[in-house]
Amino acid sequence: MEKLSMQQLNRISVEEYRKCDKTPVVLVLDNVRSALNVGSIFRTADAFRISKIWLCGITACPPNAEIRKTALGAEQSVEWGSCKDSVEAVDSLKSAGYTIIAIEQAKESVMIDNMNLTPYNKVALVFGNEVKGVDDRIMNLCDLCVEIPQFGTKHSLNVSVSAGIAIWEVFRQMGARIPKIL
Repeated sequence: MEKLSMQQLNRISVEEYRKCDKTPVVLVLDNVRSALNVGSIFRTADAFRISKIWLCGITACPPNAEIRKTALGAEQSVEWGSCKDSVEAVDSLKSAGYTIIAIEQAKESVMIDNMNLTPYNKVALVFGNEVKGVDDRIMNLCDLCVEIPQFGTKHSLNVSVSAGIAIWEVFRQMGARIPKIL
């Protein structure tokens, strides 16, 4: 089996990316400590044409060397904004008609493989701090809480890994709504 070359991958430019249709999904990073995790999330967001990332609280913002290290330029293609308080970002998204979904372990959570996004036109996924998770104030504002099943000894996944899994599942369910993507 032969791997594809960079030319065969036929990727679009940053300018083309900015003009193309996006998946109706926004990410909210709620006090994510590691700029390396932020960069990794930017890179995944670029791959699945996420509409925007909100960097809230202590979450690092571009330009940042650690973000750049793992984003590999995705911080230039994916639209982003910053907000001092995640509650402000979530309130704004709710007012704009987004369904707010926390990716968290909670009593009321739905396992990701049981999540059904059919009724929702646009969603915001909230990812929390690497130690404390999604802030309780945000949890109280969420319309849905989704959990990624785990079967090992650790109690959580890295936030960028969780983002990758959740973004893929959301894209799988909602990406077909974007005719120019699929």
